[in-house]
Amino acid sequence: MTIQQVLSITAHRPWEMPQENWKFYQEWNDAVFLHWQVDLEELKKVVPEDLEIDLFEGKPWISLVAFNMENIRPHYLPALSVVSNFPEINIRTYVKYKGKAGVHFLSIEAAKKVSSKIASILSELPYRYSPMTRTHNSFVSENTSFGDAFKAVYSVGKSLEHKEGIDLWLTERYALFQHTNDTMNAFEIHHIEWPVFQIEMNELKVNYPRFIQFLSNAPDKTHYSPGVQVIAWGKKRYKRMNKEL
Repeated sequence: MTIQQVLSITAHRPWEMPQENWKFYQEWNDAVFLHWQVDLEELKKVVPEDLEIDLFEGKPWISLVAFNMENIRPHYLPALSVVSNFPEINIRTYVKYKGKAGVHFLSIEAAKKVSSKIASILSELPYRYSPMTRTHNSFVSENTSFGDAFKAVYSVGKSLEHKEGIDLWLTERYALFQHTNDTMNAFEIHHIEWPVFQIEMNELKVNYPRFIQFLSNAPDKTHYSPGVQVIAWGKKRYKRMNKEL
């Protein structure tokens, strides 16, 4: 689709798009979603108090999403291969802030050093570099500095043509909220509704020592998507109510 076509599809959105010009275009392709239902009191320990933890039927969730980040570019410039086209893994949870539901990242790994560094500086998101390899049906990452490791070998199944309930709640998010010591940063995004498929995990290893209380068991839900084209707006800063010491 062209960017204008993506921007014209809005019926699925929970609120209107921002009125100002968008800042960045990117594609999140070949995405593997792993989801865990987690303990609320444990999750509160890693989520800033400024954010309300979002619940589905009274329960919070954490997701690991592994995908290819491709064709990144600012609004008025072409994509540059030196900072684009790399595998990425994020670990996220679901939150609300100022009346909007979105995601909050506990960790983001990128397989390209320069992209990780630039993204960390410009966005203030928790990016770090991790070596990764990707094939059409596998994803492998290992970060010896943190002791983190991820391996997934999978087979893609049938399309979920009519998402509803938890499948919709876990995938359709159009904002992200990330904290610094002094501010809560809010980012708005837009894309068409994720096309989602069933996925069978033929081999799965998830070892993140910092999040072992959340990711130690087999995931409760899984999804696969060929991807979406993403439009992103600029960062908005809000003063934090509860600063970190």
